[in-house]
Amino acid sequence: MTSSARPLLNRRLAEFGTTIFAEMSALALATNAINLGQGFPDTDGPEQVREAAVRALRDGRGNQYPPGPGVPELRTAIADHQKRRYGIGLDADREVLVTAGATEAIAASLLALVEPGDEVVAFEPYYDSYAASIALAGGTRVPVTLRPHDGRFRLDLDELRAAVTPRTRLLLVNTPHNPTGTVLTRAELTAIAELAVERDLLVVTDEVYEHLTFDDAEHVPLATLPGMRERTVTIGSAGKTFSFTGWKVGWVTSSPELVTAVRSAKQFLTYVSAGPFQYAVAEALALPDSYFTDFRADMTAKRDLLSAGLTEAGFSVFRPQGTYFVTTDIRPLGFDDGFAFCRALPERCGVVAIPNAVFYDDRAAGAPFVRFAFCKRQDVLAEAVGRLKRL
Repeated sequence: MTSSARPLLNRRLAEFGTTIFAEMSALALATNAINLGQGFPDTDGPEQVREAAVRALRDGRGNQYPPGPGVPELRTAIADHQKRRYGIGLDADREVLVTAGATEAIAASLLALVEPGDEVVAFEPYYDSYAASIALAGGTRVPVTLRPHDGRFRLDLDELRAAVTPRTRLLLVNTPHNPTGTVLTRAELTAIAELAVERDLLVVTDEVYEHLTFDDAEHVPLATLPGMRERTVTIGSAGKTFSFTGWKVGWVTSSPELVTAVRSAKQFLTYVSAGPFQYAVAEALALPDSYFTDFRADMTAKRDLLSAGLTEAGFSVFRPQGTYFVTTDIRPLGFDDGFAFCRALPERCGVVAIPNAVFYDDRAAGAPFVRFAFCKRQDVLAEAVGRLKRL
């Protein structure tokens, strides 16, 4: 036990306690509630992909340390995917880096590219690891808030431009956007690209939900826009697309210079991970287009089921254009404190959700919003909807 009065926790992390996901998942277990809080599926992904992992284990591929940048088969599959889907040509040896999920990719990118005192502009509400990674890098986060308008959360481009100062180093973009479900339009992304070029900014773009867009929403990778190929670090992940979130296989794609910079930080985090699973994800990325079409259709049906049930239960629902989360407004139910609402919900209805305020610097702006995940079996969602009608 130290006798020093100095706090044990690094001051950069002092504002971050246990994540809300751990708290609400523990509450779900304690109350036997349906957990629609944390974003993980309750069924596994394609059987052939799981069997590919088993085959790799049995064949001794990846049971020892894989190469630092990732196994060549996966790096090639990632490059092929980006070329086939978006027309982005990548050198698999120099422009692709495999990471321990997207969370490590975000952390390594920010640790590599942000100096203490640099400003990082991020769209609020944002995934909680963004704030922690910026803090660890010594950067200053500058939120630009997506605000509800006409049934979706929208970016104010004038507010974004005003947020960029001479100290701004990097824009941190997420589309499709967690937690709001917003998919930034081509026009919005073009304006972001023009701003980045004009102000000579780097961009880190989290595109892990690239295959989960609904209705007529289009996912446009920022790296495809003029002037962005050499200044954009694109982050992808297998967990959300193939429903194997526990495998923690993500990746970074960018120019050789930016990938080298990110790898310099990543090598001192996990160095390598998920050896056998990397071979399985390589096979997953080569699945036919029908897999991605069917996956999107299944998630669309689940989105519609939960959205309709939440509306019937009295919530104001923001119908998501992407991801597998629905954001709701609890004020029509007579509540305005998402934290209190979510902590009471398991006892009242046997359902767990996440208060969106945890994703905001401005907690008051996020107070009335609550997020539900619909990446669950349809029978589970139907049961949750039935329970929520008690409200």
